[in-house]
Amino acid sequence: MSGDARDLNNMEKRAVIKFPLQGKAPKEIHAILTQTLGEYAPSYATVKKWVALFKLGDFSTCNVPRLGRPVTGTIP
Repeated sequence: MSGDARDLNNMEKRAVIKFPLQGKAPKEIHAILTQTLGEYAPSYATVKKWVALFKLGDFSTCNVPRLGRPVTGTIP
């Protein structure tokens, strides 16, 4: 892997879980990511959620647009 662990975005982290780590338990995947990425690794809850989504057939590694108000806004 070239570059720093900070350079990985969520899409790339999901791809790592989806392909090379497929078939492993979420705890095992989280341990590997934590060892590799350190403080930039996703939380165990996030890894567990992504693994569950992959098992249900949602193989997308892209962020899905969310409904509702944006987190930030501008006031004139």
